[in-house]
Amino acid sequence: MKKKETQSKSAPGVRKDTAVVSNVLSRIRIRQASLGPSTSSIAEFVLNNPRRVVGMSVTELATETGASDGSVVNFCRQLGLTGFQQLKLSLAQDTVQPVQFIQEDLQRGDDTSTICRKIFHAGIQALRDTLSVVDADAIDQAVQAIRAADRIEIYGIGSSAPIAEDAQYRMLRIGIDARVVVDSHIQAISASRTGPNVAVLTISHSGATHETLSATRLAHEAGAKTIVITNFANSPIQAYADIKLYTMSKETRFRTEAMTSRIAQLCVIDTLIAALAMADYDHATETLRETFDVLSIKRF
Repeated sequence: MKKKETQSKSAPGVRKDTAVVSNVLSRIRIRQASLGPSTSSIAEFVLNNPRRVVGMSVTELATETGASDGSVVNFCRQLGLTGFQQLKLSLAQDTVQPVQFIQEDLQRGDDTSTICRKIFHAGIQALRDTLSVVDADAIDQAVQAIRAADRIEIYGIGSSAPIAEDAQYRMLRIGIDARVVVDSHIQAISASRTGPNVAVLTISHSGATHETLSATRLAHEAGAKTIVITNFANSPIQAYADIKLYTMSKETRFRTEAMTSRIAQLCVIDTLIAALAMADYDHATETLRETFDVLSIKRF
């Protein structure tokens, strides 16, 4: 009886194998590099032929890719799906639904009301899309790496710099020894002086900024545990990342990386900080109380 109540609570009136998962193609791109040979060939075929896969059976997809039926099912589960049926339904949503107004670019002549609607909906969509690709296991790994480190270094350049500064502030508030470096020269020096006792958090929307890529590479080569928050699954910075945390924001001509990506990055940071605080609840809450008292002198 208890089991039935739990099932209905988690998915009232909806079968798990028929629940649609957003951005399944993005999930595949993000995980493609870590897949084995058989599942990698399946991923490649699905990415190139999503509409065709919607009309295929497990056996047809297995035959087309030279894999087994079991490999297809395993591929689906590696994406966090229950099975092939859920993959097909999710692909159908990704490929069939029309482009929505929330993805519209700003146009010359848009009035203030239209600008508000487009910008706010773009931010909402960035959060929804990022939630669909957030990897809870990667968050857990980042928490473990940060907690095991003697100190944390945080790197960001350009529009990612204020996000890096916010991450440092939030870590300090819960008692984590963190320092932020937003100057590229100091980043290089600092990264080269890290080691196995240091965790490095790099924030880079493109994952291709020369300065942050170089700093992350130097830290990785020095033996530091490297954590990267980035938007693109195939960005070069991933070659030097031990742990990858992805955002998902669609940029257009006016909504550049300085806009919607920041919202997604901040939410990933908030999630990481909350998970860190929960992992050491008593210490975090006590430090928050103490730092609140310290900051009270700044208020009237």
